[in-house]
Amino acid sequence: MAEYTSAKTKNQLKTLSKMKRQNVMVALAAAVFALTSCEQGGNNGTTVADLQGEITSDMTLEAGKTYTLSGGFHVKEGATLTIEEGVTIKSVDDNVVDYILVEQGARIMAEGTAENPIVMTSDLQKAGSWGGLHICGRAPINVTGAKSEIGDASYGGTDANDNSGVLRYIRIEYAGYAFSSEKEANGFTFYGVGAGTTVDHLQAYKGSDDGFEWFGGTVNAKYLVSTDNTDDSFDWTEGWQGKVQYMVAHQQDATCDCLLECDNNDRNPAITPVSHPVLSNLTLVGNNSSENKRGIRLRAGTQAEIYNAFVSGKPTGVSIETEQTDKALADGTSLLEGIVTDGAFADATATDEETGEVTYTATYLLANFTAANKAEASISLTDNIYGTVTEGAVNPSSKDSFFDGANYIGALSADNDWTAGWTK
Repeated sequence: MAEYTSAKTKNQLKTLSKMKRQNVMVALAAAVFALTSCEQGGNNGTTVADLQGEITSDMTLEAGKTYTLSGGFHVKEGATLTIEEGVTIKSVDDNVVDYILVEQGARIMAEGTAENPIVMTSDLQKAGSWGGLHICGRAPINVTGAKSEIGDASYGGTDANDNSGVLRYIRIEYAGYAFSSEKEANGFTFYGVGAGTTVDHLQAYKGSDDGFEWFGGTVNAKYLVSTDNTDDSFDWTEGWQGKVQYMVAHQQDATCDCLLECDNNDRNPAITPVSHPVLSNLTLVGNNSSENKRGIRLRAGTQAEIYNAFVSGKPTGVSIETEQTDKALADGTSLLEGIVTDGAFADATATDEETGEVTYTATYLLANFTAANKAEASISLTDNIYGTVTEGAVNPSSKDSFFDGANYIGALSADNDWTAGWTK
């Protein structure tokens, strides 16, 4: 009796055969990947995988290994990216914008050590080679419909204690990719990041934009180093209300701009929530440039409390540039205490755009600044960053329990070099 197979059955058999072939190919691919990983992997620091695209489930980068970064790498809501100590992430020189973006509702758990920091760098080892690290949270900001400068991700919300994870002992090198004259990436960028996030021991090294920038949020930090980033060393805007203790900025490149550039909102200086960070124990060393003259530049309505800071290498050590910022100092909302600068102090003024006439002159600086601070002072630092003094210092722990009782001016005391081993 002749066998008979229907057209439907033939199609089913073809489909089954195709599925088998596909399964074999997947198995072969998995075997090849496993073989490659075994050949390149282990903890010997060789490259094991490319990072690109999106992850929607948890992923771990293993201790001591090197991972290449090609294009945008997004950690999506609900996923956690864990980066173990000693990991190196290296941006590939491939004419694609490389960056890491942790979106709202995602987390990054990146915990290096002083002996084995996490390093994010570039093949080129040149400022502006890649786009840096971007974290988006749900803490308050003072703009609506905000999107990250890279990756077009939403940020901001109402959760002041939002938790985006842990960043500890990380060095970012050669970031600052420029999309245009108005849009560049920083080393570390915090977009509406909340106070539930842990941040300490970070260095931004030789980027072409800001070392660190905060776009609103409430995230706190300790032990930050910004080295030769050719725009501002530290920058804030959009209502940032965090706290930071121990900040070092060091500039040698002549193009470096402000040591601190401090804004509330340049379009609406009075909008709330108003930027009001509290900072203590700073060593800010400028490049002695005759073009980029400002050290701490308080403007665009920002408020601030800044204690125990050395500001050197800038003709203008501290400047106040808007009425709202000046008035917050005059009424005690903002405080500057224990500031020692070898530069001058510039008062806030405002002029009429049509007539050029001065319409506002500062009420705070001339009357109050020298009472709690020193301008045009002599500052002596070993190797341009090490050194502290106690005269005129404020005990920051009396201001807020977040702070250690570091009752001295400066960030790096001679007997406690917390930068050793993990910074360049």
